[in-house]
Amino acid sequence: MVKIAWLGKKSPFCGNVSYGNLITEHLKKRGHNVSFIHFDNHLPNNKSESLFLDNDPEVSLPYLIKSQFYTIPSPRAEKELKDSLEKLKPDIVHASLTLSPLDFRLPDICQQMNVPLVATFHPAFDSKIRNLTASAQQLTYQLYAPTLAKFNRVIVFSQDQKEVLEKLGVSTEKQIIIPNGVDQNIWRPSDNTNKYHNLIKEKIGDKRIFLYMGRIANEKNIEALLKAWRQTKSKNCLLLIVGDGPMKPSLEHNFSDLEKKDLIWWGEESNLEIRVAIMQLAEVFFLPSLVEGLSLSLLEAMSSGTACVATDAGADGEVLDSGAGIVISTDDVTTQLKTLIPILENHPDFTKILGIKARKRVIERYTIEKNINHLENVYSQLKEQ
Repeated sequence: MVKIAWLGKKSPFCGNVSYGNLITEHLKKRGHNVSFIHFDNHLPNNKSESLFLDNDPEVSLPYLIKSQFYTIPSPRAEKELKDSLEKLKPDIVHASLTLSPLDFRLPDICQQMNVPLVATFHPAFDSKIRNLTASAQQLTYQLYAPTLAKFNRVIVFSQDQKEVLEKLGVSTEKQIIIPNGVDQNIWRPSDNTNKYHNLIKEKIGDKRIFLYMGRIANEKNIEALLKAWRQTKSKNCLLLIVGDGPMKPSLEHNFSDLEKKDLIWWGEESNLEIRVAIMQLAEVFFLPSLVEGLSLSLLEAMSSGTACVATDAGADGEVLDSGAGIVISTDDVTTQLKTLIPILENHPDFTKILGIKARKRVIERYTIEKNINHLENVYSQLKEQ
């Protein structure tokens, strides 16, 4: 058993939150002692309260600003982090980096305490820098690389991501490739036992579902998908958008000409069983991102036996290579989708084959069990050292 201090995010919802919750839940199931340290104590600078809130069994650090993209900690946060680590006395500190100024202080803090420090580095990327979004993400990698080089281990999702960091000075020996993983027993093909299938069909009808599920943000490039869908004369097919984000209001306005029979904005869905049911009913899942890390939504769709179409941003192209899905370039996504969508609509047998291959790929490489096994090996090695 390893005593782990996990630094991460619990809100607002993003991929980092999903990753932290999933990994810590399964570490606890394996018998490890995990304490979750996160920013959840929004107080004025001069106000003093306990780190341990009455409604939160974990450690809550004070912050000034918190968003999906970055966190600005309170001036007191560093001292309170040190105090909490002194009380917890962990064997390992694992930081699922939150894009916060405090990230850059972690190597010094852990070195002073003589505690091994592991990072999971989440930011999306596109190693080919084909657009402005990818260029901005490259700046994030350049900013973090000198600090990541001071960590004992840095967990990345793919060989491409590892090579990007290596070029920026993070040694290959410190980097460990551990892809995201999903619970294949939850995200599984339909066996007609999910009680929410009928409820969903009542809401959207009996049309074939083509799906996007995730954050509605600029880097996800949903506008390209909507433009392609608008130009495609679908036959008994519906584009379902599940999620929320800063781009949702403008996209709803700009594509208000699409009738409900062609496009439905489902909104944010917090119920896991309903999300699973939607994924099981979907025939095709789209991920038209300009930049990515390794999308959990993509892995969930694959695990559910849904045919997947994604760009080659981040590690997503690697996940779908060799026939596990359809990989398109981040260049001119609308034109590529405009060609693909009619093919997918007219060949349902083809989408079924893609779904079977996608599920097989997840079982081979991307289960949560494999992820935790790799992570335990990293902890054991550092603990022995």
